[in-house]
Amino acid sequence: MGETIRIADLMDRSGVGFGTSGARGLVSAMNDRVCYAYTLGFLRYLEARGEIVRGARFALAGDLRASTPGILRACSMAARDAGFHPVNAGAIPTPALTAWAIDAGIPSAMVTGSHIPDDRNGIKFNRPAGEILKDDEAGIRRQLVELPDIFDSAGSLRESGELPPNDGAARAFYLERYLRFFPAGSLTGMRIGVYEHSSVARDLLVDLLERLGAEVVRLARSETFIPVDTEAVRPEDIAYAREWAADGRLFALCSTDGDGDRPLVGNERGEWIRGDVAGILAAKWLGADTVVTPVSSNTAVEKCGWFDRVIRTRIGSPYVIAAMQAAADRARVVGYEANGGFLIQSPIERDDRTLAPLPTRDAVIVILALLRLARERALPLSGLSALLPARYTASDRLKEFPTAMAKARIDELASGSESARSFFAEFGSPVSIDETDGLRMTFGTDEIIHLRPSGNAPELRCYVEATTPDRAESLNRRCLEILAGWR
Repeated sequence: MGETIRIADLMDRSGVGFGTSGARGLVSAMNDRVCYAYTLGFLRYLEARGEIVRGARFALAGDLRASTPGILRACSMAARDAGFHPVNAGAIPTPALTAWAIDAGIPSAMVTGSHIPDDRNGIKFNRPAGEILKDDEAGIRRQLVELPDIFDSAGSLRESGELPPNDGAARAFYLERYLRFFPAGSLTGMRIGVYEHSSVARDLLVDLLERLGAEVVRLARSETFIPVDTEAVRPEDIAYAREWAADGRLFALCSTDGDGDRPLVGNERGEWIRGDVAGILAAKWLGADTVVTPVSSNTAVEKCGWFDRVIRTRIGSPYVIAAMQAAADRARVVGYEANGGFLIQSPIERDDRTLAPLPTRDAVIVILALLRLARERALPLSGLSALLPARYTASDRLKEFPTAMAKARIDELASGSESARSFFAEFGSPVSIDETDGLRMTFGTDEIIHLRPSGNAPELRCYVEATTPDRAESLNRRCLEILAGWR
C-alpha cells in the first residue's frame, strides 16, 4: 500500500520548503520520496490548471553537485509514473533549461542548490511560461498526492532506474540565442579569464566566448563543488582574481554561481564588479526604459537617471518577475537582482537583431553586455564604474544563524527598543525605514543598512551602501560584528 500526503504536510515533516527561488533543503532531507512527491505535486498542480495534459514532455536538468543525479532520477520517475514524458537536458545552466522549455511550451525543473553549500540542494520548478511565482507555490502546497509503495524505510527508491539520454538540444538552443544576437567577432581581441570552479556553465561559457572571438584562459576548475556566492564573494575568490590579473594581460574575468544564473564579472585589475552595478550597466547597454529590482540593490539605478521608471520589490526572482509582468505594457522591461542575475520581459532589439524575452535569472547576458559596453565606449572594464554615481555596496552574512532568531532580532531593531537604540548609536538615527523585505534603514549620512534572514539557508544577511567602497566594507563588517554578538 502506498501513502496519500499533502505537499504542505511533507514540507513541515521534511524541512524542505520553498525559499526565495525554488524548494531547498538539506541533502539528508531531500530523499527520493520527498523529491518524487514534490515533482508529483508540481505536475498535478499544472494539470489541474489545464496547462499540461498526460503524455506531455517535462524537461529536467541539474548542476554539478554530488547529490544532483539522484534527485534527477527521483524527479524523472515521478514524471513517468504520473503519465508524463521526462526529457533529460543534461548538466546545463538554469537559464539554458528555462529558455529551451519556454520555447518548447513545456514545464521544466532544475535540480540545483545554486550558490549554497554542498550539503544542501534544491529544485527550481518552471511552468511552460517560466518560473513559478508565489501564488504557484501556494497551489503546489495544497496538492494531495498519492505515493506508491516504492520507497524503503529511509525514503530511497528501491529501484531508481536511469535518466533518458541527453540529445544536447537545450544547450544548443541557449548558445544559439546569443550567437544570433551578438555579431560574429564581437569579442575579438579580448583575452578573458573564465573562473570555472564547479559552475555548470563553465564549458558552455568558454564555448560561447571563443565562438564570439575572445581568447579564453581557463582558471581553477574543480571537480568538487564550491559554493560561489556572487553577493558575498569569498576572500579566496577575491585573492584569486587579483592573482590572475597581476600580469596585466587580461581584459576581464568572468564566472557564474553553481547553476549559471548569477554572473561574476571582474575587471582587468582583478576587482569583482558588484552584481547590482553590473545589472545597471547591462540594462543601459540593452536600452531598457523600465527596470525592476529588489529593495536591496544599489540606489545608483535611480540616481543615474538612465531609466524612465525603476520599480522596487521584495528579494527573490518571483517578486521581480511579477512586477515585470505588471509593467509589460512598457516598451523595454528588464529586471535584475543584487546577485547580478538578469531577467528580460520584453524583446530587445539592437542593430536589427532581436533578443527574445527570458524572464528568469541569467548570467551570460550580463557578461556579454558589459564586455560590449566597454568596447563601444573604448574603456577598460574598470572604466565602466565611472559612468555611475559614486554609490558603493557591500554584503555578507552570518552563517548558522537560525531564521527564527534572525527574524526576532530584526523585529527587535524595528521596535525602537533599548537594544535597537544601542545598535544605531554609532551610525546615527535612521531618517527612513523600509520594511518591504527585512529592515532597510537610511541614515542622515545617506548610508544604508539592510538586514534580512536568508530565504535559502540559516543565515542573516547584511547589505550596506555608502559613498566610498572602503566605507561600505567597514560598515558591513562592523554591522556583522555587532550582530554576531546577538546569537
